[in-house]
Amino acid sequence: MAASLAGSFTPHDRRILTAVNTGASILSFVGSSFIVLCYCFFKELRKFSFKLVFYLALSDMLCSFFSIVGDPSKGIFCSAQGYSTHFFCVASILWTTVIAFTLHRTVVRHKTDVEDLEAIFHLYVWGASLVMTVIRSFGNDRRHLGVLCWTQTGRTGKAVHFITFYAPLWGAILYNAFTYFQVIRMLNNVTRVCIQMAVGMSDRAYQFDMKALNRWGYYPLILIGSWAFGTINRIHDFIELGHKIFWLTFLDVGTAALMGLFNSIAYGLNASVRRAICERLDLFWPDRFRRWLPNCSRLRNPQQESELVSLKIQDQQ
Repeated sequence: MAASLAGSFTPHDRRILTAVNTGASILSFVGSSFIVLCYCFFKELRKFSFKLVFYLALSDMLCSFFSIVGDPSKGIFCSAQGYSTHFFCVASILWTTVIAFTLHRTVVRHKTDVEDLEAIFHLYVWGASLVMTVIRSFGNDRRHLGVLCWTQTGRTGKAVHFITFYAPLWGAILYNAFTYFQVIRMLNNVTRVCIQMAVGMSDRAYQFDMKALNRWGYYPLILIGSWAFGTINRIHDFIELGHKIFWLTFLDVGTAALMGLFNSIAYGLNASVRRAICERLDLFWPDRFRRWLPNCSRLRNPQQESELVSLKIQDQQ
């Protein structure tokens, strides 16, 4: 996806890489579109916590869409596609930091004003994405030598690409990892007692909350898994200009294009979404096929909210 697919690649290699990018981007587009549709159709999901997931999925959906379209032989259209892909992929990365910030501010700092910060979140995500996209235009000679439009040629262009995309990416990874570490440590030390003391909280619901808690620690790994090969490939391209490694680019293109799918599964397909889907299926699914449905009873506990629901730790007297 982010690879410059020219130079040492044969036409056969470029066809393979194009097919990998298209196939993986389609999977991400479908996964993120599913989360967007769930937010639009299920009113019970329109809470602030899931609204942030909606913005993340929307960015992933558009990033995947623009990764699929674009013809390198048509300069102006290809440039528009490349800048659009860059803009929405950066936005997707930044929305993960917003989600991490929201959890940290609510759980660790015990603040309840996160909904009031929504305008600031939008200014931060879309504004920073726009700035990074504009800066990206410097140092790019606009020669589209490969099969993808999101390309940079020459060391200057590659350096600018690294600064405007991979620097924010790894900054987000470090921030998310540090933030989730603090959240998990806080909840491991405090929430266990608080949940057990809560009125009406069953052991089963408590176990679910701890399971959701453990999942948060894996969220930073999504960005690492999606872009580790891309980062290595960018460094190699910068050092060995014009010499490309097919298998490394193959992994770069495939894993990067799957970021939207990974995000939709980890952030979006939570207990609240599964419960909403099960409730709709119960209403419209014919009775004779009801036995084919998965057991949804464990998802109907009202205590089992989204894994990203804003938590509030209160002192117990």
